[in-house]
Amino acid sequence: MALIYIVEDDKNIQEIESYALSSAGYDVRCFDDGAGFSAAMKSILPDLILLDIMLPGEDGLSILKRLRSSNDTRDLPVIMVTAKSTEIDTVKGLDQGADDYITKPFGVMELMSRVKALLRRVKKDEGEDVLRYKEILLDQERRLCMVDGEGVELTFKEYELLKLFMNNTGIVLTRDSIMASVWGYDFTGESRTVDMHIKTLRRKLGASGSLIVTVRNVGYKLE
Repeated sequence: MALIYIVEDDKNIQEIESYALSSAGYDVRCFDDGAGFSAAMKSILPDLILLDIMLPGEDGLSILKRLRSSNDTRDLPVIMVTAKSTEIDTVKGLDQGADDYITKPFGVMELMSRVKALLRRVKKDEGEDVLRYKEILLDQERRLCMVDGEGVELTFKEYELLKLFMNNTGIVLTRDSIMASVWGYDFTGESRTVDMHIKTLRRKLGASGSLIVTVRNVGYKLE
């Protein structure tokens, strides 16, 4: 599920946004100011950002401008959160590259509709060339794997294994089905081959390797 960053100093609004999005299955991380948000961005980029304009220290418009000036973050979906009395700030936000905005006070249904619509639009734009799951990204056009923003070198089979898991998130895949998909139906090796490739794949993925879970006597799944 998509990772969403909430940058909001009003604890009540932050909790409402976080609860609504978490209940819908999104992975949510909250920040009270730009400093904490910026530190997290160096570790992992989210799929969408809910960004309040009025923040202590660096305001939301300055953060947005910085995001849009960087090649790594210029295309990240951003929804600005504004007060009704700051229409001019809303216009500035849209002019500076915000994808959408929502005004306080807002209803949970409106928030969810805007988030889902923007994520759908981004997914449609990306098509099937980019697969994302938590910290893992597969760029299929360039045949590139990245974890936490860092490139990971995979063999052909390791790449195909990871792609298979990311296309079947949460689904238990038997060793036979994995062998059929990655090696082909005519493969005559033992299933231990699958285990060994998954072992090396986990190691290369680092901490994210733990997302590939062994289902005893059955196979594996991407948790």
